[in-house]
Amino acid sequence: MSEKPPILLWYRRDLRLSDHPALSAACASGHPVIPVFINDEGVDRLGAAPMWRLGLGVETLAKTLEKKGSRLILRKGLAQEVLEALVKETGACGVYWSRSYEPVLQDRDANIKSALKDNGVEARSFSGHLLFDPWSVQTKTGGFYKVYSPMWKAVKDSEIDAAVSAPSSIPAPDTWPSSDDLSDWSLGARMKRGADIVRQHIDVGEEAAQTRLGVFIRSIIDGYDTTRDLVAEDGTSRLSAHLSLGEISPRSCWHAGRRALEEGKGGAETFLKELVWREFAYHLLHHTPRITSDNWREEWDAFPWNEDERLKEVQAWKHGRTGIQFVDAGLREMYVTGTMHNRARMIVASYLTKHLLSHWKIGLAWFEDCLVDWDPASNAMGWQWSAGSGPDATPYFRVFNPVTQLDKFDKNRTYVSRWIAEGRSNPSDTALSYFDAIPESWNMSADDDYPKPVVAADEGRKRALNAYEKREF
Repeated sequence: MSEKPPILLWYRRDLRLSDHPALSAACASGHPVIPVFINDEGVDRLGAAPMWRLGLGVETLAKTLEKKGSRLILRKGLAQEVLEALVKETGACGVYWSRSYEPVLQDRDANIKSALKDNGVEARSFSGHLLFDPWSVQTKTGGFYKVYSPMWKAVKDSEIDAAVSAPSSIPAPDTWPSSDDLSDWSLGARMKRGADIVRQHIDVGEEAAQTRLGVFIRSIIDGYDTTRDLVAEDGTSRLSAHLSLGEISPRSCWHAGRRALEEGKGGAETFLKELVWREFAYHLLHHTPRITSDNWREEWDAFPWNEDERLKEVQAWKHGRTGIQFVDAGLREMYVTGTMHNRARMIVASYLTKHLLSHWKIGLAWFEDCLVDWDPASNAMGWQWSAGSGPDATPYFRVFNPVTQLDKFDKNRTYVSRWIAEGRSNPSDTALSYFDAIPESWNMSADDDYPKPVVAADEGRKRALNAYEKREF
């Protein structure tokens, strides 16, 4: 064995080598480093698409580590039990990891840290998934921010440490512990035939993330203020999945955005605001963990949302068959690509919660199963914002009109044509691929007639406002 005992580097949602504080600290320690990924209780609860995408990210990380002369050790089981077993097998003197901010995982990690320290093992957690730890940003009175704009003003001029390059080498142990075979985990099993379709539309890994950031800063960010809402254009950063899985650090994105701002690129500040909007979501997740499961605004608890997913209107929504083009196009984009344009997400969410008066939890769970860029904090805050029950939410009486919104953000119906096949003599390949991705049990075909609206835009608005007027907010 090496003269010094190794350090276990526990990888989670931080699948990169650059700007990785835990990795940098492990390499600087002078000890051999054993990277580990655990198929643990956090992985077990993921939806179909996020679990599959995680598997792709882990596979790519393993190959990247091999190029550095290292390895990624794979193990399955409860995190604490696996780590304790690896410590015994390897004689490791420490376990390092990047912090998670989901309350259930924070509690688990605290128990793990305590147990390891009790056994004489160094246990250290590091920042890296966020620009600011949620508890480090406070109002002037020492509380937490419940509204986004004041938080943005408080942090926008903060000194944020520069991103750190990947280590030139990762010290390896003389002997490696055994590793599971990633294919045996079958992380993509629940994707079924949809995996082959979605795979064509996603890029995976740290190198792809850095490339995309470069393209965005060079060619897109200058017009980002406008293009980010035009659903048919490549006008967004498309970094959400990479950020969710830590294939790129928020610091790398922040400093790239700051440089663009200093160069006078018009949309740079808006991009920086979007990064802080993500921080705001985690800020709220930490301080009010109920945001993922209960109405953030408790006065909404008595609102009579439909909670029956079997309702035909809800099933039509899930299948992209509402008869409202903007809504259906967005839901089909998600099923084919694993992502959905942010403007479409707002329209899709508003239609479910306001036109169909169905609970935001139904949409939250559907996105959690279908999005490869699923993020626990952003998903929860986005749905509650759209429903009107959340922090800094759209006013409950604001009901997006999905028809006029389409006129505004997809005037030529390019986006709609890209994703809806029914009723078209020559549908696009992307629209047709939807029928190759969906379960056969849905019994849908491109030859079907396009449906009439399950709830028309004007009708839904009137019904929603009527329901709101009967409640006291």
